[in-house]
Amino acid sequence: MDLIISPLHDAFTPTAISFVLAAIGLNIHFGYAGLLNFGQAAFAAVGAYGMGVAIASFDLPLVVAILIGLIAAALLALVMGAPTLRLRADYLAIVTIAVAEILRLMFSTTFKEYFRARDGVSGFTGSFRDLNPLPEGMGSFLSFSRNDLWVMMVGWPLVALILLFVWAIMRSPWGRVVKSIREDEDAVRSLGKNVYSYKMQALILGGLIGAVGGFVGAQGLASVQPDSYNLDFTFIAFTMLILGGAARVMSPVAGAVIFWALLSFLGELLSELSSGDNPIIPPQFMTPDQVGNIRFAFVGLALMLLMIFRPQGLFGDKKEIALDAR
Repeated sequence: MDLIISPLHDAFTPTAISFVLAAIGLNIHFGYAGLLNFGQAAFAAVGAYGMGVAIASFDLPLVVAILIGLIAAALLALVMGAPTLRLRADYLAIVTIAVAEILRLMFSTTFKEYFRARDGVSGFTGSFRDLNPLPEGMGSFLSFSRNDLWVMMVGWPLVALILLFVWAIMRSPWGRVVKSIREDEDAVRSLGKNVYSYKMQALILGGLIGAVGGFVGAQGLASVQPDSYNLDFTFIAFTMLILGGAARVMSPVAGAVIFWALLSFLGELLSELSSGDNPIIPPQFMTPDQVGNIRFAFVGLALMLLMIFRPQGLFGDKKEIALDAR
């Protein structure tokens, strides 16, 4: 039963919601606007830290703390995009990956009275959990605690609203211009459009959605730690997007659910095959302690095969994946 229950559980956790939102932001950056952002973890981090520090250190209301996190994400997008968006796409990739690592190290080593170094920020969930309508003492449901269920009750409808917003805006004149920039920005520029301004708007919008993912992840984990926003965060979100298919509204959700379910299923399966007195997989090939790394290797192999035989992803379109790094 664990082979079924565990994947279903992991596919819908608050952590999964956080990555879904990060992938939706990347879909705007990469899928629709053609921006190579390798620092989505930075947007999630500044959102989570902005909210957490505002509540834990300054006792600000939840709504104000969320606004601070969103403003921090918008300012970060301006800092990243201002020197790079007029240049080729690979310059943005270099800057974003560098800024994400700089911020992670900054949160780990500076302003320890606020960021709490590697211990992370905690003590900011009270105001959100006070709004929980679920009865106290209800126990767990499908291994989800009362607080986890409350985060999911807010998080998944929030995902649906953001998807609806993305669907609407990408069918608006603004969205058509952004997608045209992805295809041929010189042609768009020749029509009198300010390509730089549209790119900046797309970078800010995707960053804000990534920051919302940081809010949800922080409330789900009840802490904000710098190592939660390392390079793996961005690359996992990219994997989810590529798995589902770029430039499709529902692809980040489908990719995230499939990714977490597959990762959990492989973990449970390999654990059962390599444990016990007479394991099916002998210890010479794999021990239970190695399952965590090997399951990622299998997922990586599956992603490689997907890119070879179906580069547009499971639900994507080949017309949407052309990348001209200029």
